[in-house]
Amino acid sequence: MKNFVVAIDGPAGSGKSSISKRIAKDRGFTHIDTGAMYRAITLEALRRKINLANEDEYTFLKNTSVIYKEGITYLNSEDVSKQIRTRNVTNNVSTTAKLKVVRDKMVDFQRESAKEGLILMDGRDIGTVVLPNADLKIFLTADPEIRAIRRCKENALAGIESDYEKILAEIKERDYKDSNREISPLKQADDAILVDTTSMSIEEVCNKIISLIDARL
Repeated sequence: MKNFVVAIDGPAGSGKSSISKRIAKDRGFTHIDTGAMYRAITLEALRRKINLANEDEYTFLKNTSVIYKEGITYLNSEDVSKQIRTRNVTNNVSTTAKLKVVRDKMVDFQRESAKEGLILMDGRDIGTVVLPNADLKIFLTADPEIRAIRRCKENALAGIESDYEKILAEIKERDYKDSNREISPLKQADDAILVDTTSMSIEEVCNKIISLIDARL
């Protein structure tokens, strides 16, 4: 099978995961949600009550398994898809994700996962760090206010209570943390195609990206 890789990056709430899932299903790609993987590590760190900012306390990584398969996130074989979307995990994942020991482990797994077949991987540093030679790179973005509304709707569907003003403040803080961290900061790759979804429906975004994929294929 031909190896063809699509990298989709963007800030929190830009719709990377939901859009990637739809496109992957439509075009027969394997979808890998790297953000979910980092959330799983954050969940485990919180459960262990370690100092999230201290790399030395992440010794548990040696015996930790994180697998993202068919839309489900498994942490040591446990389905944690709902637990990783709680506010506590959301507010702390940037701290965990900026640590070199965590990123090194995740990047190795992500690169290995993208070696064969049709791969669609989304995250914050896929096109710049994880898969710099991806066949197609997309950078999704949208105004923070729109992303906050979308996150509230997403939480409601998952049965999670939300407060718009708090979500908006958290998204803005997350943007700052992700864009200013020393290791693998969030930024658009030089050869990535910018797609601003502020005034687009999810169907319009999917159709736009699918047309780009079909053109490259």
